[in-house]
Amino acid sequence: MAPSFKVMSLTEAAAERIKRIMADAERPIAGLRVGVKNGGCAGMSYTMEYAEERKAGEDVVEDKGVRVFIDPKAVLFLLGTEMDFQTTKLASQFVFNNPNQTSACGCGESVAITPADPNALATAHA
Repeated sequence: MAPSFKVMSLTEAAAERIKRIMADAERPIAGLRVGVKNGGCAGMSYTMEYAEERKAGEDVVEDKGVRVFIDPKAVLFLLGTEMDFQTTKLASQFVFNNPNQTSACGCGESVAITPADPNALATAHA
């Protein structure tokens, strides 16, 4: 069996931050659910929420001790993305380094993303 392809990866900083957030959660958390939604001035924004269990059809990424569930509608938008956590003088936030992103709005709250070629995903799973 070929190794499974990871839709996205995490930096050490992102993995450590997710572990801390999950440890402080008020209920048992199986992982973090990541997706995209339409909205914002650039067209799309990333979504994140606690996941108590895997939903049907979700890809699961296990990286650096963290489990991330990928919304099936977001897979082609997130293919090849690295999730990071950055702290600056003004903010601490998760940052998505996404090769499919074509632009972002000035405030950084939304992005324009072109979906990856579906054949790339099929090849990666082969």
